[in-house]
Amino acid sequence: MSTALRLTQQEVDPIGGVAAAPLVLTGSILGVVTSIALTAWHWDEVGSVVAAVAGILLVAAAGAVATVSALPSRAPFTVDRLWFVVALAVGGAIAEYVSTVGADRYLYDNYGPLVVGILILSLAPFSTWISLLAAGAVAAAVLAILAVGSSGASATQANAAALVAVNSVAVLALSAAGAAYSATIVRESLAWQREANAIALERDGGVRAGIVRSVQQGRVSVLSREVLPFLAGVMNAERISVADADRARELAEMLRRALKAGIESTWLDDLASSIGAARRIPVAVDDPGATAARLRSDQRPPLTALLSWLSSAERSDAIRIEVAAEGGGAIVRVEALVAAAGGSAPARREVERFLAVARAVGVRGDLEMTRENVRVEFRYDA
Repeated sequence: MSTALRLTQQEVDPIGGVAAAPLVLTGSILGVVTSIALTAWHWDEVGSVVAAVAGILLVAAAGAVATVSALPSRAPFTVDRLWFVVALAVGGAIAEYVSTVGADRYLYDNYGPLVVGILILSLAPFSTWISLLAAGAVAAAVLAILAVGSSGASATQANAAALVAVNSVAVLALSAAGAAYSATIVRESLAWQREANAIALERDGGVRAGIVRSVQQGRVSVLSREVLPFLAGVMNAERISVADADRARELAEMLRRALKAGIESTWLDDLASSIGAARRIPVAVDDPGATAARLRSDQRPPLTALLSWLSSAERSDAIRIEVAAEGGGAIVRVEALVAAAGGSAPARREVERFLAVARAVGVRGDLEMTRENVRVEFRYDA
């Protein structure tokens, strides 16, 4: 449960976070339309046109900030962005109260609580459920205090309890709905990931066993093909020549490289070997320091998905991966040679989707494309 408190849908399901970005725009437009419609509805109650216009502009600013902050290119969404959006929306509600102070005859035609709640709800895929509840509670408290404080100057005869209820229920209800959505989607996603990981670990055990067998078979083939005939020839010879000594050193170096490659191979080497064998294209990995092992399990899927996509549908003729250490993190550069003919060449927009998913899990990415090559760079922090 403590892990779920710190996670959002964008973090546990980056693709779902990318798909949810348009919903924020929809919520922002709905908030602005609501503020304009209700302001027009009680225009005869408006005593300050400047305050009324300022309220609508603040709501529009809150919607714009929410929409831009939720864009895949701006990922990951942080809690300070949520509070900034809520602060702007509450500022719009305050401006609306100021515009109708002393002339507000009805409780139900103020847009402030509804707009704040809509914006909080629209940001549910990008915020933790606890932050959504906190933002809703703080906004409801501010609006309730404002309503009670201005009740003396209001034309309505409602009591303080009714004012607090009307000005709080919309914010609290929509915030609670957003929190419930966030908590549910995170819990379900984590449960699905645990099940998928269990299956993957079981399959990975079989794959690793196969890799071990293949490495052992490779060593045996080197011994049987090169070393054993050489030893048999040396044993039958009356004297060891300089050429025999040089050949012995060459075979020793060959065995050393085979042993070193088996010991220092990482998950990225295994992935490259698997893709190369399945797709029949060369996939080279340059990772002398085994830096790929630093990547956490949540940082590997974007790179894995990109490599799998580039190697499929005859998009690439060859792929080269360079891995270098950067502080406690790593830089991974992927360069794919675009297929000369017969395949579907990668499009920039398609590759940028992988970068958007990477940014959602805190991985920075850059893209360079030419007619012949696709170059993608991932920067992983420690």
